[in-house]
Amino acid sequence: MELLPHVELSTGAEPVGTVIWMHGLGADGWDFVPIVREIPLPEDLALRFVFPHAPVRPVTINNGMEMRAWYDIAMSDISRQPDERSIRESQALIEELISREAERGVDPDRIVLAGFSQGGVIALQTGLRHRAPLAGIVALSTYLALEESLDAEAAPANRNVPILMAHGTQDQVIPAQLAERSRDALARRGYQVQWHTWPMPHSVCGEEVEEIGEFLMNVLGGEKPTARSSILLP
Repeated sequence: MELLPHVELSTGAEPVGTVIWMHGLGADGWDFVPIVREIPLPEDLALRFVFPHAPVRPVTINNGMEMRAWYDIAMSDISRQPDERSIRESQALIEELISREAERGVDPDRIVLAGFSQGGVIALQTGLRHRAPLAGIVALSTYLALEESLDAEAAPANRNVPILMAHGTQDQVIPAQLAERSRDALARRGYQVQWHTWPMPHSVCGEEVEEIGEFLMNVLGGEKPTARSSILLP
């Protein structure tokens, strides 16, 4: 399987961990590149950030317009009639990126899967089912899809994977109630979810970026940050 095209950058010369970060509907891998400069990371924690571009596909809810999307959305109630085929295809594409990191010397337990909106769906879909333990999952402004299959497919290796979920209370794209139901569904299955909300729409805020930085330090190592990270473009 051919690797997804992607943007890649590092916060140091020799990364000791990788964050694979999936964008939302209609965006591309460049969408979250600027956020790396804002994440408070210690200078001694060098990380590689990989931002894949989702495949281009028609999106039913947008009148069939072709755009980058991890899966199709058929109706305004996004939790109904999930595009299971495309979700699983996107899961397989992210698995390939995880495998590529292993080939470069980064084991799965040094990899965080992150995603916003649709990208968060794929981060959860992939991370909860990956056969080797991952360092963590960051799920922003998103929800849990294909819940009915999780009990049969959940990987024992990631039953204790750290999960950060964050959502805006004013989100009109993915209602906070849907995210809360997803959080509760994970909690019922024994997953430990770090949950945060902020008074914001379908977006990311500064306080959220601070929490992401703390989460990455907790799961990938490093001391409390004292300065912004520098960026080395590949």
